[in-house]
Amino acid sequence: MTLRSTLFATVALPLSAVLMTGPALADGALRTYEVAQASDDEQRQLQEQQAAEEAQRAAEQQAAQEAQRAAEEQAAQEAQRAAEEQAAQEAQRAAEEAQRAAEQQAAQEAQRAAEEQAAQEAQRAAEQQAAEEAQRAAEQQAAQEAQRAAEEQAAQEAQRAAEQQAAEEAQRAAEQQAAQEAQRAAEQQAAEEAQRAAEQQAGEEAQRAAEQKAAEEAQRAADQQAAEEAQRAAEQKAAEDAQRAAEQQQQQEQPVVTEGEQPVTGDQPATAQDQQQQPAGGEQQPSVTEGEQPAQENQPATADGQQQPADQQNAGETATQPVVVPEIVDTRSQEEKQAIAADPSRTSETVVLPVENGAAVLDSDKDADNRGGQTSREERRKQREAQRTEEQNIKPPTSDAEAQATATAVETKVIRQQIEEKGRRIKETPEFELPARRDAEAGGTTISNNTVNNTINNISIVQQNDNRTVLRVDDRYVVRSDDRPRLRRDAEDSFYEELSRGRVRETIVRSNGVRLVTIYNAYGDVIQRTRIGRDGEEYLLVFAPEADRSRPPLVRDAGDDLPPMRLRIPVSDYIVDTSEDLNRDYYEFLAEPPVERVERTYSIDEVRYSARLRDKVRRIDLDTITFASGSAEVPMSQAKTLRKVADAMTKVLDRDPGETFLIEGHTDAVGSDQKNLILSDQRAEAVAALLTDVYGIPPENLVPQGYGERYLKVRTQASEQQNRRVTVRRVTSLVRPVAKAQ
Repeated sequence: MTLRSTLFATVALPLSAVLMTGPALADGALRTYEVAQASDDEQRQLQEQQAAEEAQRAAEQQAAQEAQRAAEEQAAQEAQRAAEEQAAQEAQRAAEEAQRAAEQQAAQEAQRAAEEQAAQEAQRAAEQQAAEEAQRAAEQQAAQEAQRAAEEQAAQEAQRAAEQQAAEEAQRAAEQQAAQEAQRAAEQQAAEEAQRAAEQQAGEEAQRAAEQKAAEEAQRAADQQAAEEAQRAAEQKAAEDAQRAAEQQQQQEQPVVTEGEQPVTGDQPATAQDQQQQPAGGEQQPSVTEGEQPAQENQPATADGQQQPADQQNAGETATQPVVVPEIVDTRSQEEKQAIAADPSRTSETVVLPVENGAAVLDSDKDADNRGGQTSREERRKQREAQRTEEQNIKPPTSDAEAQATATAVETKVIRQQIEEKGRRIKETPEFELPARRDAEAGGTTISNNTVNNTINNISIVQQNDNRTVLRVDDRYVVRSDDRPRLRRDAEDSFYEELSRGRVRETIVRSNGVRLVTIYNAYGDVIQRTRIGRDGEEYLLVFAPEADRSRPPLVRDAGDDLPPMRLRIPVSDYIVDTSEDLNRDYYEFLAEPPVERVERTYSIDEVRYSARLRDKVRRIDLDTITFASGSAEVPMSQAKTLRKVADAMTKVLDRDPGETFLIEGHTDAVGSDQKNLILSDQRAEAVAALLTDVYGIPPENLVPQGYGERYLKVRTQASEQQNRRVTVRRVTSLVRPVAKAQ
C-alpha cells in the first residue's frame, strides 16, 4: 500500500466507524428501556427484533466495511496505477532528457575533437609550409651567395686578366710607339733630304703642268658652253616645231559640238616610245630608316654603277605633251566658293576647292569634268537637284554600322567556310590573269571586249614594268600592281592552295606566329583577307562576295549604278591638308564614318578603280611630303612629318586591327599619262613602305594605288607642287561588313 493509501485508511476508517456506531448505540439504549417497560412476549419480540436489527446492522456494517475495503482497494490500485504511470512518464522524460543531453554532449565532444584535429593538421601544414619556405629561402640565399661568390671570383679573375692584358698591351704599345718614333724620325730626315733635293726639280715641272691644265680647262669650258648653246637652240626649235604640230593637229581634230552633245576628250593614245617596256627594277620599295634616303624602285644603273635619276628613267613629269583639256567656266567669286565649301549641302553645283584654279573636291566630279567639261557639270547639277528632295530628310551616317544599315548582313559561317575549305597545295607562285594580253603575232596588243549590262569596255595592255601593268580601258589609263611581294617581305614561310571556281588561297606565316590568309579570284582581286594572331584571334580585313566570280576587273565601274554624289558636310571636314592644320586630331578624323550610305561591301579593286566609291570616305592630303618632279623619293626630313598621321593610324588599328587604309599616289600633268601612272604608284608604295618600316603599320592594312595625273588638285597642265602628293583614306567600311549586334 502506498503512503497515500495508508493515510487514507487510518483517517477515513475510524471516522466512518464513529459515524456509524454513534446512532446504533443510542438506538440500543432506547430499545433496552423500551424492553424493560414491555411484557415478556413483547420483550422477546422486541429482543428478537433488536437481535435482527443488530444482525442487520452488523451485516450492513460488515457490508459497508467490505465495500469500503473494496473501494479503498480499488482506489489504492487506481492510485498505484496512476503513480506508476506518472513514474513511467517521468522516467521516460528523464531518459529522453538524459539521451538528449548525452547526444548533445557527444556532438560537442565530436566537434571539439574535429576542431582540435583540424587545428593540429593546420598547424602541421603551416609548420611544413614554413619549413619548405625556410628551406627554399635558405637554398635561394645559398644560391645567391654562391652566385655572388662566383661573380666576385669571375670579376677578380677578369680584372687580373684585364690588368695583365693591359700591361702587356701597354708594353707592346710603348715598344711599338718607340719603334714608330724612331722610324718616323729616320723617315722624316730622309724625306727632308729628298724633298730638298726634289723641290728644285719639282718646281719647274709643277709650273709646266699648271700651265697645261689651265689651257685644257679653258678649252673644255669653251666646248661645253658651245655644246649647251647648241643643245638649247635645238631643244627650243624642237619644242616650237612640236607646239606648231600639236596646234595644227588640234585644229584639225577639234570636234564640232552641237547642243546636247559632249566632246570626246579622252587621254591621248600612247606613242610608240611610251609603249616600250621599261627596264626591270627591284620588286619592293626599300624601307626608310632614320638618316637614310629611300632608294628609288625600278631605277636602272648607269655605266658607272650609279642609279639613274627618276626623271630620266620614266620621263614622268619631265616632258610637256599637248593635252586637250575641256574648258570649265566658273563665274562664282572666291567668296562664293568659300561659302559653298563651308556648307555644300546648300547647292547642287559642283563643289570646288576655294583656291586659285581649284579643281572639283570630289574625284568623281573631276572625272566628269575631264570627260565633258561644262556640259557634264550642268548635267550633274540637274541630277543633283532632282535628288535633293529625296535626300533632304536623310542625314549623313554617324557610324560605320549606320552607313551599312541597308547592306545585306553576312553570316559568320560563310566567312569561316572560305578559310576552312580544303584546297590542293601547289608549289609555284600563281600568275593571275590579265583582262587583256599581248599578241606577238598581231604585232601589238589584243583588245578584249567585255560586255556587262550592255556596256562594252575595250581593255588593252599598254606597258608592263616589273610587277606593274598599265592598261587602257576605253579612253583612260589605269595601273595594276602585284601587292604580294610587299606582303611577303618579312615572311618566314608562304604557300598557295588551289580552291574551287578558279580561286587561290595564299597563306603567309610571319616569324611572330601571325598568319595572313588571302583568297584571290582568278584575276588577283581579293575575295577575303583574314589575319590570325598567334593566340588564334581572327581579324577580318576584306570580305567581298561580289569578287567571287569569273568576271575580270575593270569591266565596269561599280559606281556607275549610283547617282552623282552630293557632299553635305563642310569641305574642311571632308579633306584635311597636313600642312594647314598642324594641331588637327587625325585619329578623330580617320575614325569618322563615310559621308553617305554604303550599299554593299565592295572588293579592293572596285574601290581602287571607282572614284565614286572612294568619294564616300574622307581623305588626308599628305602635302608635307613634296615630291620632286619625276621622283618617288621621300626625304627623311619629310618622312618625319608623317608621325602624327602614322600615330593616328596606329590608334585606329589598336581599336580595330582589321582596318584598311588606301594610300593614293598622284602626279602633276607634266609628262606622259602612262609613265605618270607608274610614278604615282611608286609614290604610293614608297609612303606605304615608310609607314610599315618606320612606323610599324602592318603591310596588310595598307593598299597603295597610283592615279597619275587624273585627279589634279589644281587645274593646270603646268608643273604644280600641290598636284604631286599622296592621300590617305580609311576604306574599311567599303571593303568589310561591320559586325552588327544580334
